[in-house]
Amino acid sequence: MNYRRIIPNLCTASNLVFGMCSMLSTLHHDFLLASIFIFLALVADGLDGRTARFFGVASEFGKEMDSLCDLGSFGVAPALLAYEFVLHDFGILGAVVAIFFACCGMWRLTRFNVNANAIHGYFQGLAIPAGGNIVAMTTMLFVSLGVDPHVFGIAYPILMAIVAYLMVSQVHYPNFKGDGGDKMYLIPKVFAAVMFVAIVWAGRGAVCPAVFVAVFSTYAAFGIVNSLFLLFCKKD
Repeated sequence: MNYRRIIPNLCTASNLVFGMCSMLSTLHHDFLLASIFIFLALVADGLDGRTARFFGVASEFGKEMDSLCDLGSFGVAPALLAYEFVLHDFGILGAVVAIFFACCGMWRLTRFNVNANAIHGYFQGLAIPAGGNIVAMTTMLFVSLGVDPHVFGIAYPILMAIVAYLMVSQVHYPNFKGDGGDKMYLIPKVFAAVMFVAIVWAGRGAVCPAVFVAVFSTYAAFGIVNSLFLLFCKKD
């Protein structure tokens, strides 16, 4: 038995285990715990690839296993969480948004696997772990602050649909791997910094969840603004 392969695969499996725990917590209406499990899935997802490369056992099997686990933990689990938390009150619209989110996550993962050897230096579309954690960390923040998401009305399903669309969009996001990629302009950086501070300030009653929401949300917004700068600069 090759024990070097077991450790990365255990990390990958832990990703799905946490995703399942999140879904079970959601079904018991423990939304805070469900959100925490999605974040723990993110931690496990970050460890599997690193341990595989460290032990020199990265394989196609591991990559496919990772994608399947990601779909469960960052596609289905957040969609179910959002639906049970608030979307169910929007009837068919809420159901459509939840399904749309999961399907966009599936599309994002498939496209990433197909283009893995063709795209370098950036992510095409918002990565599904980031998309899933925007939903999870926002839920955690609302629960921690005692905020009723219904006060935002139709804005909640609209924003979730936008996050879902970003996963399958052509927006470029930095991968921070140092392998080239698009130029990151100053104004988008300043915009992201201001947005980060604003979110943390608004959620200062629950600093930890507010920081998590700020990290994932500003990353999503930065990609949009920086991609617009890239588009306009190329035209010039």
